[in-house]
Amino acid sequence: MPYVTIKMLAGRTDEQKRACVEKVTDAVVETTGASREKVVVFLEDMEKSEYAVGGVLFSDQA
Repeated sequence: MPYVTIKMLAGRTDEQKRACVEKVTDAVVETTGASREKVVVFLEDMEKSEYAVGGVLFSDQA
């Protein structure tokens, strides 16, 4: 049973999330041969204050 975790900044619509999950699931099925019913996708929304690049919080970047 393949598990996929997608971490992204918060703000995507439910429609965007549905499309992402569908396409990722299709790719996993195509590349691994797993059945669609066995592919599990976790979406983790991160707030800008929980994400940093180069030692600077994304919420502090201009």
